[in-house]
Amino acid sequence: MGLEIDQLLLGRFGVFCYLVTEPRSREALVVDPGAEPRRILMQICKREARLRWIVCTHAHPDHVGAVAGIKSETGAPVVLHRKEARTMGRLSHRLLVRLMGGKPPPKPDLLVEDGDGLRIGSCKVRILHTPGHSPGGICLLAEGNLFSGDTLFVGGVGRTDLPGASWEQLCASLRQKILCLPGSTRLWPGHHYGSLPTSRLEEERIQNPFIREIIAVSGQDSERSVSEKR
Repeated sequence: MGLEIDQLLLGRFGVFCYLVTEPRSREALVVDPGAEPRRILMQICKREARLRWIVCTHAHPDHVGAVAGIKSETGAPVVLHRKEARTMGRLSHRLLVRLMGGKPPPKPDLLVEDGDGLRIGSCKVRILHTPGHSPGGICLLAEGNLFSGDTLFVGGVGRTDLPGASWEQLCASLRQKILCLPGSTRLWPGHHYGSLPTSRLEEERIQNPFIREIIAVSGQDSERSVSEKR
């Protein structure tokens, strides 16, 4: 029996929030509660789930506006990468969250690093640190499902023209952490920017122009490295 995954499109900025429930234990985690806390809580009740974790793939205001509301109702700990914690605590960040219609999030309860894991029932959820869109951006990998935040979209990738962003880092994250995963891995992005709300990595390798470019450049680098060794 696989994970139960509810994909919720929330708020003015169209953030995808995910409720991921392990069916036997009914333990669950929420990924990127960006807005509409009541709607998320209703889905948790509908699933008869017990929320274990509130995970933010990064600290950008459009992804954290409902964290406070979910935590106050469930008591679930807030999980964030260590490099995003400082951003979350800034006054300017809190003001931006309010301007976007959300409530400033509380201090994270658990700061994670690459390779750390969270458990919901018998399922281990692995943390992949994927900087590029933001310094502490993460993806979550669970039973063949990749919750990619703003690192990778259906048909696109995260923007790198924001403070702390880096195109070179994003390319490295995609090459080293995501494109090495099986092609059957199901992609659950942080926004509905593509033609479909979900995809598989094998499809992104073929159809996503950014991924095709990264693969092509990686191939050229590999050929150059082999040539230099001869």
